Amino acid sequence: MESQKNKITQILDQGFSFYQCLVILLCFLIALLDGFDTQAVAFTGSAIIEAFDLQAKALAPVLTAGIIGMTVGAMGMGILGDRWGRRNTLMACVLVFGLATLFTAYVSKLEHIFILRVIAGLGMGGATPVLLALASEYSPSRFKGLVTTGVLLALPAGAMLGGLLAAKIIPIWGWQSIYLIGGVVPLVLLLVLFFVLPESLQYLSQKKSVQNHERIIVILNRISSQSMHLSFDDYEYNEKVRAGRLSSLFQQGLAKTTLAVWGTYFFNWIAWFMLLSWLPTILKQAGLDPLQAPYASVTVNAAFILFALPLAYYLPRLNTTKILSFMFICGIAIACALGLTIASQQWSLIFALIAFAGFGIGGQQLALNYLVIASYPTQVRATATGWAIGMGRLGAILGSAIGGMVLSWSGVNGYFFALAVPLAIAFICVIALYKKRQTIYASEIN
Repeated sequence: MESQKNKITQILDQGFSFYQCLVILLCFLIALLDGFDTQAVAFTGSAIIEAFDLQAKALAPVLTAGIIGMTVGAMGMGILGDRWGRRNTLMACVLVFGLATLFTAYVSKLEHIFILRVIAGLGMGGATPVLLALASEYSPSRFKGLVTTGVLLALPAGAMLGGLLAAKIIPIWGWQSIYLIGGVVPLVLLLVLFFVLPESLQYLSQKKSVQNHERIIVILNRISSQSMHLSFDDYEYNEKVRAGRLSSLFQQGLAKTTLAVWGTYFFNWIAWFMLLSWLPTILKQAGLDPLQAPYASVTVNAAFILFALPLAYYLPRLNTTKILSFMFICGIAIACALGLTIASQQWSLIFALIAFAGFGIGGQQLALNYLVIASYPTQVRATATGWAIGMGRLGAILGSAIGGMVLSWSGVNGYFFALAVPLAIAFICVIALYKKRQTIYASEIN
């Protein structure tokens, strides 16, 4: 008898059915709204400062509040996604960030915005690992990387959509309008999720019960044109790794993998957010026209998206640790090249290097997401993804925080050389991961 895991995989691997596409689309829409709400403060910051008669520095805690909440949410909700199921956890996340964003439109004190942004961050950060796990689990094996990346790109797409919308409606309806839209639309989508979004097949198969068996059969019949006639025992699936526990990431030979993945995420996101958060400021100090400096952020994000799609297509066909190593080598070279050329004010060359940074400094996030999904069993996949992203967000907080200090200590040239340091440490973590895989491979042969 074939194992249950193979039965489900074989059905999913037949191709994209309408139902599979619907599940992936719902995950994409959640990520789109997540990205919209994540950047809401960035869209409305100047309007809030004016409305509350504040100095610009007073907004800094609010800007970091969402990141703090997202860090905790990614770690905590990932574990709940493996315990409670993808569907229930994802709907809870949408409810949390939808309500918190909606209530923000009605506050009259900055302190209340701070609290609501932390709460919204819990939902926004928690949704990401769970929806990535669910989208991956409903994808054919050969397209998991492409689907995961496509869903992940909904986050910056939502941010860009929010920026365009904010420019149009804030002058007319005020800053509150962004939070009204960012709250109402997710709550409407939540109703759709309640009636349409299924649970993960892999998650259902982990607990042997008549109810779960019936739910599996219903979902498989929606995916496949062939009617499923499988006995209850066909779905028994035993796995040593226990679901929904952080300790599971350090059992069954996963400890070194977990530490290497966490280290890579942490130091890569330090470098990425050092670049993203301070790039316009650095270029202005280097002599670029202040009106042109924001285009640097557009350039690096656009390049990130441009590199993402072909990278996602080829990731399943490539050795992930090798492509990560190549990307980090490129990132280190790009950072050093920027350090050498920034003083020359050759802006065409500098912007070209900034574009390539979208691959060599930011692109690793895509490969790492695929690596996490491919490296962990279903029972701990949301936990693993959540904690990896959580470590990345800790790196993002640190990278954003230390950027100003690094700039003041080292100047514009030194800033880019300093940027190469966390990239080099992340590269060492990838090498450690590669050596571990080689050791496992050698032991399997012997």
